[in-house]
Parts: sequence; structure tokens; C-alpha cells
Amino acid sequence: MKKMKAVILAGGKGTRISEESRSKPKPMVEIGRKPILWHIMKIYERYGITEFIVCCGYKGHMINEYFVNYNVRCNDMAVDLERESLSFCDNRAESWRVTLVHTGLNTLTAGRLLKVRDFLQGEPFMLTYGDGVADIDLNALLAFHKEEGRILTISTTRPEGRFGALKLNENKNTVEGFKEKAREDQSWVNIGFMVMEPEIFRYLGDGGSMLEAEPFEKLAKEGQMSAYRHHGFWSPMDNIHDRDYLEGLWSSKQAPWKETTS
Repeated sequence: MKKMKAVILAGGKGTRISEESRSKPKPMVEIGRKPILWHIMKIYERYGITEFIVCCGYKGHMINEYFVNYNVRCNDMAVDLERESLSFCDNRAESWRVTLVHTGLNTLTAGRLLKVRDFLQGEPFMLTYGDGVADIDLNALLAFHKEEGRILTISTTRPEGRFGALKLNENKNTVEGFKEKAREDQSWVNIGFMVMEPEIFRYLGDGGSMLEAEPFEKLAKEGQMSAYRHHGFWSPMDNIHDRDYLEGLWSSKQAPWKETTS
């Protein structure tokens, strides 16, 4: 895969997971003692993408501090107090280049993307949300995007239903079938993990809307949006129940988004 940059939207207030977001930004909520932002970056790293642009906003200083102190946090170290020197005893540093951009507290997603335009240098890039993980094949996604030749490719899936799907006989008011969490009965939804051409910026206007509103609607009407269908695992972290679900998968070593060799 050609080296690309990945933009991660990490500036929202996360009001639906307020149990955690009162004290930290949503992308810093931990799964397996690592922020979900770290998990997302590991997904990209697996496919050779190691340059990230993180759109910070709400409590963005905590994301800054996490990366500034990353090596101190993650490595054993020796401190020589007399010489006032610090050295690390092992080498567990990530091969990432992370650009942290403060895109405003209340900026909408189109505006956040506009504010990092200069860091993308007119090249195609990937973009995703800072609160969802998947076992998505990014090589296949990029190949699909190139084959389709459109400005935007979004990844879509039919999420596992949260409730059992019923098949009803409307005339007799009887239940003819019950499928527990029947995935095929769900609608296709946008899961992030997008690929964008630099022409996307022509559709963002002044940045005063959500990406999924006017910009995406216009792209769709002009036939410039493709949908890559992901049939594997995906889960957002919208609320505390989602966090507990993901934590359970991680702690039981059944996390589908985790690299199997690590």
C-alpha cells in the first residue's frame, strides 16, 4: 500500500458516554488499558499507515499529553538524578508520526477537516472517527476506491442487531419467525474508514456543517461517493454499554480488530 495519511476525528464531546467523557475526551476512553484512539491507530499501522493527523477539540490537551509522554508511559526507564538524564531500558516506541491539531471546541466535522487541509498537501488520504474499531481490510478498501474512481469512498456494514428481528404475519398478528440479532435484517450504515481525494474540499463550504449532511449529500447526488461493503466486525463506542462490550472482547482475547500476531 502506498503511504497515506490518516485523519482521525477526535474533537467531539462524547455526550452519550458522559460517564467517561466528563473527565476525558471520548477517544481517550480506554479498552484494555489503552485509549480507543490507540486501537484505531494500530488498525492503520497494520497496513503500513503510520502518519496520523488527529483533529482535537474537547479536552484536546489530554490527547496532547498522552503522546508527549507516550514513551515515558509505555517503557521501563532509568533516571540518573545526578546527571539529570533519562534513558529507556527497552524499545517499545511506536513508529508513528502524529500531528495534533486543535480544531476548536464546537467545530463541526466538515470544519475540523478544513482546518487540517494544509497538512494533507493535496494528496489522497484516509479519514475515520475516533470512536469505532473494525477488522477491516484497508488494502481491499483502497483498491476498491481506486477502481471506483470517485472522490469519496465510505466503508459500510450491516451492524449486528441489538434486538431480535421478528418476522410477522401482518394479517394474522402472529410471529412466523424469530432471528436473534439477525444481521441481514439491518440497514447499511457508515462506519468511517473512508478514503478521500483532495477534491473533497470543494464540497465542504465554510465548514459549518457535519460531513454527513450537505457535503456527503452533494457528493452522493453527483455520483461521487462509493460504498465499500465490510462484512466483518465493527463496533462503535457510543455509550458505556459499548465500552463494556469492547472491554469484554479484549479481556477475553476475542477482539477481532486486534492483530493476531501481537
